[in-house]
Amino acid sequence: MNALTRLLFRACLTLVAAGSITAHADVRLPRLFSDGMVLQRGKPVLIWGWADEGEPVTVQLGSQTLATKARNSRWQLTFHALKTGPTYQISIRGKNQLTLHDVLVGDVWIAAGQSNMEMQLSAVTQRYPDLIATTDLPAIREFSVPTIHSFNGAQEDFPSGQWKTATPANLEGFSAVGFFFARKLQQATHVPIGIISLAVGGSPAQAWMSEQALIAYPHYLLQYQKLTDRAVLQKTIADDQASVAAWYATAAQNDLGLVGQNSWRSADLNTDDWQTLTVPGKFSDQQIDFSNGIIWLRKTVNLTQQQSRNPATLLLGAMVDGDEVTINDQPVGQTTYRYPNRRYTVPDGVLHAGPNTIVIRLTSYSSEPGFVSDKPYVLQLGAERISLEGEWRYRVGMRGVPFPVTTTLHYQPATLFNAKLAPTLRTAIRGVIWYQGESNTGNAGEYASLFPAMIHDWRRHFNQGDFPFLYVQLANFMEAKADPSESDWAQTRQAQRSALTVRNTGMAVTIDLGEWNDIHPQNKQEVGERLALLARKMSFGEHGLIASGPMAISVSKSAAGLLVKFAHCNSRLLIRGAALNQIAIAGADHHFYWASARVTRNNLLVWNDQVSDPRTVRYAWSDNPAGANLTNDAGLPASPFALSIDDAKK
Repeated sequence: MNALTRLLFRACLTLVAAGSITAHADVRLPRLFSDGMVLQRGKPVLIWGWADEGEPVTVQLGSQTLATKARNSRWQLTFHALKTGPTYQISIRGKNQLTLHDVLVGDVWIAAGQSNMEMQLSAVTQRYPDLIATTDLPAIREFSVPTIHSFNGAQEDFPSGQWKTATPANLEGFSAVGFFFARKLQQATHVPIGIISLAVGGSPAQAWMSEQALIAYPHYLLQYQKLTDRAVLQKTIADDQASVAAWYATAAQNDLGLVGQNSWRSADLNTDDWQTLTVPGKFSDQQIDFSNGIIWLRKTVNLTQQQSRNPATLLLGAMVDGDEVTINDQPVGQTTYRYPNRRYTVPDGVLHAGPNTIVIRLTSYSSEPGFVSDKPYVLQLGAERISLEGEWRYRVGMRGVPFPVTTTLHYQPATLFNAKLAPTLRTAIRGVIWYQGESNTGNAGEYASLFPAMIHDWRRHFNQGDFPFLYVQLANFMEAKADPSESDWAQTRQAQRSALTVRNTGMAVTIDLGEWNDIHPQNKQEVGERLALLARKMSFGEHGLIASGPMAISVSKSAAGLLVKFAHCNSRLLIRGAALNQIAIAGADHHFYWASARVTRNNLLVWNDQVSDPRTVRYAWSDNPAGANLTNDAGLPASPFALSIDDAKK
């Protein structure tokens, strides 16, 4: 059974498990109520759970003791708000007795979104090599929820999950953004911080919205409701499993590298009749006639006896799409999709003095196979790095049809709200941090209303007022363009910027933190700390704190061009360098030209002599606005923007 088939099978089992989660016996608590949990300070504490009908339940929390009886097999008790300080114990007595130990009171934040919020500290160890081993912060805790979904309405509990402390034994699994956010906040507030980590890689915003909220988006509501029919859902799962299994079966059966006794993985294989290509780079750029299917690649590295004895790591950048890697006939690593950086530890004894053969069986699902540029392709031997760039031998093992389109169940509308958010809705929280948008860039116009609607939806269901909702604007990504151009990513950033009109929201700008060749940039520390700045200002009353970069708020006509007015400049609006980059203006024809600009009294005057009647100004308006250099004197970057004097007149 291949990886995707296993994922679909597990998804089906998750549905079955979710349906049985309400079975009760003795007193039972939600998963969030467990040893090591963090309770929100300053708010009433709701403790709830399940028990047999009519069963008396008594709960002691510190000096408070309350009692009730189960009604409809459920019970709940509300305790007075607690202050941070001592470690608490919670005792629950019914027919059975439960005790929760090491309970802290501090601030609880939901961390949600897609893969850039989900990305764990284990994935950024190259950037922060000593972080995990040297961090011991037991007052920072995370509750991480596995990838689950539900077409059966809002769920009451999670199938698994536990609170973990920010100590070396646990940190690899922490959300990187969530950890850096919590660490910075904890340093500023000196109170425990709890992160409930809910993010799911690739998830679109509509998956995080309730069925009720989707009424305003009938196409998503219909998409969700269709799969609430169990027969339709089961058929969808079965069809997807069958089509995926058939693709892999065809690949295995027809792959010439696996046919016969002389596998192409063999280190002794004669490759004189194989062709050559250059790593890194897209295959299409080298006129290699291969898109979907299996392609094999080989490279031989000669080592001395001493080199072969050193601890070895194979760095293979990032590949499109999946890979299986062997050295000298021994497997050293495997990745099933394109995005992760390949970093494979070579087991002791695999390398030897003399020629060592690296073999990659590369599976292409997406028609643009290759090796991503500006990534490390090296064999690291202790402190020595041997380059693997340059010439590799290759041969096509199987030419296939495009990979079948399947229904990713946890990307469907409302499914993540039901399974991942709903079980937290009775939990008192301080606020939300959110990093998402990449999966909605194909429809930025819709996202401009969808994202604020999601924020309102969450606040309505939490029923805790307009708590801070702090989010990350999309980072720079993909190749930089030489000329002004249209961009779905820029449109999505504009949609995110417009969500600041929603009360008590804050946006961390990250156009200086991305990587052109990686949708998952490594610098998660700065992202988390910028979110923490927003939290300190909005949630903790540090009113003098500059927590945002300059934000363009209006544009007007001037005799010399267009005058853009900004907020959040601190004391000065700054151009970092000799001239402002990534600024463009257009006239009524909407044809954009790079423009000149200068700061005047914390406004920005923009002009281009070719545009006699400028109407619109755009800054950092591209997928990757490389070199964008407008900041305040706190060093925080200005948000990308598009402003038109025609819009101002409406």
